[in-house]
Amino acid sequence: MYSERQREMLRYLSEVKFAKVEQLSDLFHVSIETIRRDLLELEKDSSVKRIRGGATYSSFRAKELEFSKKMESNQQEKLAIARKYILPKEMHENGLKDRELTLPDAAMNRIIREYTREAGLRNLEREIGTVCRKIARRKAEGSKPPFRVTAAGLPRLLGAPIFIDDEAERKLIPGVALGLAWTPAGGEILYIEVSAIKGKGGLTLTGQLGDVMKESAQAALTYARAKADELGIAPDFAEHTDIHIHVPAGATPKDGPSAGVTLVTALISALTGKTVRGDICMTGEITLRGRVLPVGGIKEKVLAGVARGIGHVILPAKNQKDLEEIPQELRRKIVVHTVDSIDDVLPLVFEKK
Repeated sequence: MYSERQREMLRYLSEVKFAKVEQLSDLFHVSIETIRRDLLELEKDSSVKRIRGGATYSSFRAKELEFSKKMESNQQEKLAIARKYILPKEMHENGLKDRELTLPDAAMNRIIREYTREAGLRNLEREIGTVCRKIARRKAEGSKPPFRVTAAGLPRLLGAPIFIDDEAERKLIPGVALGLAWTPAGGEILYIEVSAIKGKGGLTLTGQLGDVMKESAQAALTYARAKADELGIAPDFAEHTDIHIHVPAGATPKDGPSAGVTLVTALISALTGKTVRGDICMTGEITLRGRVLPVGGIKEKVLAGVARGIGHVILPAKNQKDLEEIPQELRRKIVVHTVDSIDDVLPLVFEKK
């Protein structure tokens, strides 16, 4: 098994493709001899290829290291790498001594979430470097350390955020539910909105939905029709009600079956007028009979909920084993509910009157 440093070195090489031994020694704060021993170990199973003066990432391991890339994209793990390696390196390069600059987790997370949404680390390193350079300039101009950069103060150093995250809405309106999605940049909260209006039974889908997600929407509608009596919905609603399903952030194509549970929840909310809790997010594929099937990307999705401060998450029961991949200290920050069917979901999601 690789050491923590070797795993992080491998993820770094998978991003930059090539690095010199001296660069790796500087980044990881170990001797050149230690880096060479690490590279020799990584080369044994073709993870990297040593070449004169450095090492290159081996494409032979690309598929096997896909999980590592996903880990790198994860906000909490990026935070750990930035805290342990990138920030000390940039402070040193800009003439800042230990404890002369404090960058709290809230500020670091804002850089990751709003300035550097990417699968790698290159932009994160650049933005942290910009912060360090501007703080070093203040020091050179006579300001006295220590300096503390808060999340609110970042725009003064980095400009306006590039990516604006909607805060998790604590009070939703009927027809809106919070789902979870996997993207190349990690997990994200997915808002699903359903509007039920008087009409002739039409179904409209907007928000750049892929074919599989459209099928999930159809399955959600079929389930609602089959269970109308039990759910307190007019049995003939489909004949005189038009349903419009929208997933905002339309610039990002969305596909896959994992929004099924959220689609059903939002649809039933719209048809019954019940409000879904704003502190719960969910993921899972559904069948026409309402069974909840396992999906992928559980680790990234759950950590997206943790990062947004959402207190509860609903997952398919068969994804229980995937929770083992999430560090215990992060799992303690969110309550996990595992379900086998929509019948298990509905008692959890609606606000109590």
